[in-house]
Amino acid sequence: MLAGTFPVMTFVALPSARHAQVVALTGVDALVLDCEHGHVGDDAMHNAVAAAAALGVSPVVRVRGPAHDLVKRALDAGAHALMVPQVGSPDEARQVVASAKFPPQGRRGQGSAFPGIAHGLSVPEYVASANQTLLTMIQIETREGLENVDAICAVPGVDLVFIGPNDLALALLGYVPARGDEPVFVAAIDKIVAAARKHGKWVGRLVNNGALAKEARGRFDTVALTGDTKAIHNWYSAELEVARS
Repeated sequence: MLAGTFPVMTFVALPSARHAQVVALTGVDALVLDCEHGHVGDDAMHNAVAAAAALGVSPVVRVRGPAHDLVKRALDAGAHALMVPQVGSPDEARQVVASAKFPPQGRRGQGSAFPGIAHGLSVPEYVASANQTLLTMIQIETREGLENVDAICAVPGVDLVFIGPNDLALALLGYVPARGDEPVFVAAIDKIVAAARKHGKWVGRLVNNGALAKEARGRFDTVALTGDTKAIHNWYSAELEVARS
């Protein structure tokens, strides 16, 4: 998903395979199916993963937390990548990696045909390649995560650190959204990017529009361009203002 390009993702919070297809056909590179804050349950996750993968768009699943069973369900649905929120320590990061990797690198179990289908592979082919191809994304968005970001980035098997700017602003500033120029917020972003580069990890963040996505190119390896609920709301609000003016 990240090789030689600047992939653009977007968050999907609404639970529908048809909705996932509509968003996938916009040209995004990946859908982040939001099982943390979105209205995406287990069935909807499975259906949306399959719908996105069938259209050549990478399904990323943001789970509710680092628990082994949550990671297992996301990967058994066929997720191409895993995003785990609010990781605060290297021990938590190691736990996530262990849950995401088959032995001997981890403790992931095998029993589902769905991941291979989502990758266009047989079960043996998928099992043989998954440890090398699955992206494990760790979100840095708390004071603890920021303090430990260097140690988190040093964990083998963490592929990408993803900045959650809203929660990070809430933790550091006490309000959201950040303007983006607050010194403590700017310093936090710099620290996260520096830690990722030091340890050879990719780094990404959420942005609210295409101009900010373009601005992020070069410093970041990927961005998530807002999400479906905000995009729908913003489009209708703008067009209704024109219609009623």
